Amino acid sequence: MSQLTPRILIVDDEEIVRESLSGWLEKDGYRVDTAPDGATALDKVKQEPWSIVLVDLKMPGMDGLQVLEAVRKLQPDVSIVMITAYATVETAVKAIKLGAYDYIVKPFDPEELTLMIQKIVRQQETVRENAILRKALRGPYTFHDLVSASPSMRTVLELARSAAQTSSTVLILGESGTGKEILARAIHAESPRHEGPFVAVSCAALPDTLLESELFGHEKGAFTGALARHKGTFETANGGTLFLDEIGDISPKLQLDLLRVLEDRRFCRVGSTETVEIDVRIVAATNRDLKTAVEDGRFREDLFYRLHVIPITVPPLRDRREDLPLLVETLLDRLSLELKRPMDGVSREAMGRLMEYPFPGNVRELRNILERAMVVAAGPVIEAGDLNLPAASARTDDSLESVEREHITHVLEHAGGNVSQAARILDIDRATLYNKIRKYHLRATC
Repeated sequence: MSQLTPRILIVDDEEIVRESLSGWLEKDGYRVDTAPDGATALDKVKQEPWSIVLVDLKMPGMDGLQVLEAVRKLQPDVSIVMITAYATVETAVKAIKLGAYDYIVKPFDPEELTLMIQKIVRQQETVRENAILRKALRGPYTFHDLVSASPSMRTVLELARSAAQTSSTVLILGESGTGKEILARAIHAESPRHEGPFVAVSCAALPDTLLESELFGHEKGAFTGALARHKGTFETANGGTLFLDEIGDISPKLQLDLLRVLEDRRFCRVGSTETVEIDVRIVAATNRDLKTAVEDGRFREDLFYRLHVIPITVPPLRDRREDLPLLVETLLDRLSLELKRPMDGVSREAMGRLMEYPFPGNVRELRNILERAMVVAAGPVIEAGDLNLPAASARTDDSLESVEREHITHVLEHAGGNVSQAARILDIDRATLYNKIRKYHLRATC
């Protein structure tokens, strides 16, 4: 993979040093910014990620070693090079002990500086590529991969990490696209069952009869087309974790069948009287309000309490916007590997547009937006126009109907006019959505 364009920050109180260094490095193709003192430098480090920071050792106010320590706390992976006119062994050793990569001495040799920066960049690129490849080859997510700057999401991850160490049933709640399956995979990957299989089933993707066979398996001749014995997902997940996605969509009959399996840890394949015993950890997920479904008689109360042992609610992306920069960086890393097209990131204007967008489809929608943007982007940075998001505009009508109409319009656009998909995102049934479409004279394809 080609390297991303490194970003270098130069911190020096002498303007001529800042100008000469930035001039040399920009000619070498790097993106460079400068700061005249430690306080300004730390403000820049807090706002944006950097590849390399060049720091003058002797500055008024915060000296270089103080800046070094502060930058390392803010961005542990950044490479820091000290600039000094006082090249003593004591100073060099102290700086390197505090985490500096190396030091350079005034007056500079441009060729020596170029070689040092090239060496740092190669090392960083190797580390970065290896980390991405390890994630891709490992497949399952772990909690180490699920970084967050949001207090609500951090609470979710702490609860999930605790739940992973038990064999208790977990029920993950949250809107469509919030990453419920990714969280389920992380729970499995860090559980005592991590060496066993992780099997995922979408309970809404199959009709009742096929879902029954998918879960419990069937014998040869159990129904038309059953040409051989088939093991269900309960059997294939034995010793591991079975993830039941969209559990709120299963029929009353399957609710009863699932309740019996959870209680007895045994079942019979379709068309068989032979009992199959299993040792499976259940993680279920839904975007529906199961408590309301129980009250309405659409979901069994006894099954609800069997599933509701450790409930974990994943907040929607619009409620944790501080995670957007982290998610964008992580998704671009993965997409760069998949699409074989490295990107430097997104422009400030593009990030601003992303921060304003409501993301009805949550993280899944963010990934789709970024993937499309990477395909159409002309350069190594995704610009606002590449995102294909509706332009932000001042709202002139704040009535409930106007807000609802606008939100449903955005969701339908996101779903490509598909009513079923839009209804799932909005967490309402198709009939209700059709009524809204007629009411607001909106377009839908199916």
